[in-house]
Amino acid sequence: MGANQIFDDKLGFSSLANAKKLSSKRFGSITETEPEKLKKHIQEVLPQLTFHEIKDVLSVIYRIKKKRFRGNAPPKYGSLNKGFTEQEVQAFFKAIENDKFRLLFGYQAQLGLRIGEAVKVNVKDIKFETRELTVKTEKVHVIDTMLIPVPLFRQTVEFINRNEKAITQAGGFVFFAELGHSLRGEPFLEKNYVRKVFREYVRAAKLDEVYDQSEESYGRTPRRLHRLTTHSLRHYAITSFARQSNGNVVLSSRFARHSDPSTTMTYINTRKDELYKAVDEAFSVEKAEKLKNWITSLK
Repeated sequence: MGANQIFDDKLGFSSLANAKKLSSKRFGSITETEPEKLKKHIQEVLPQLTFHEIKDVLSVIYRIKKKRFRGNAPPKYGSLNKGFTEQEVQAFFKAIENDKFRLLFGYQAQLGLRIGEAVKVNVKDIKFETRELTVKTEKVHVIDTMLIPVPLFRQTVEFINRNEKAITQAGGFVFFAELGHSLRGEPFLEKNYVRKVFREYVRAAKLDEVYDQSEESYGRTPRRLHRLTTHSLRHYAITSFARQSNGNVVLSSRFARHSDPSTTMTYINTRKDELYKAVDEAFSVEKAEKLKNWITSLK
């Protein structure tokens, strides 16, 4: 048998070249020139797209890459607390002067809404008789219902009454867009604008903290990574709920609207003093003596 031959139970002897062609037809494998064709096509198409269309394309590529190579990524934060502490959240809300943003960030801090979910809160989604809010969960695209806490519900009703005309013109979106602050045509606040306002309030509250720089590709300038982001309000909400429910992970994951409870665990923060206290209690001198005496008694 020659070096360039292989054997197939059904086809018999065949040349290696023919086998590769047959395999490509059977399984649709990508040829070596396919990536080059794709690159060429992208270079032709991208100049015709708008800025936001290009961003959408990049986000699709990023999501696929993240999903496929997720296992190779190192832990993002280690023991770094990406959520607000009680003192920090009080200082943050004290710095907010605008009632619209106070209410919006309140929905994140109390219901754990993602920024994309918070800006889209609509009066049609609120069942005023029962204080229930219907949310289309961004990550898994399912419909969830959440109970709005009484203080937050009262603030919402008061805000709607004060801004009824603007909210009506915006199609019912509670957090209606402001003229001159969005490049898009949506009637609700643009996420990046909200992030910018958030950063201003964090600075005003003297809470801004940079912990690292981003690792950028394609020659882009590295970005400063801030410990507190709009998502930190969601971290705070989930941690607060977990404490109130005595660490019930199942309930906490339901509140967080995570399909996998292990994801919820990465959101729940344990304060450093709580951690140190638990370590002392777990490995106290008294327990060490008891353990020593128990081992001695076995000899």
